Amino acid sequence: MTENNNEELRPSRVRGVVFPKAKYGVIAAIIIIVVGNLIYYKDFLISLIK
Repeated sequence: MTENNNEELRPSRVRGVVFPKAKYGVIAAIIIIVVGNLIYYKDFLISLIK
C-alpha cells in the first residue's frame, strides 16, 4: 500500500521516466565547473607554468 502511494505522487506524464541518481548529477556538475574554469582561466594557468 505504501509503495502505491509513493508512485502516485509523481505526475502521470513523468511516471515512466527513470531519473538518474543524485550523486551522478553532483559529479557531472563538478566536472562541468572544473572544465569551464580551465577554459576560462587558460591564459592565466599557462602564464603560471612559464
